[in-house]
Amino acid sequence: MGKTILTILGVVLAIWVAMSVIGAVVSMLKVFFFIGFVAVLVVLAVTLISKTSRSR
Repeated sequence: MGKTILTILGVVLAIWVAMSVIGAVVSMLKVFFFIGFVAVLVVLAVTLISKTSRSR
């Protein structure tokens, strides 16, 4: 009986750890996407500013 309970607890723990890792990876990807989006906006702004200052 004890072996069955420990097996069930082990499976529940493994599922919980897997879900935590998946959540952390998704969170990290969202942060990287946001940083990349801000970087693209900065590059576009600098490009537009340099093109308008060169034409004068």
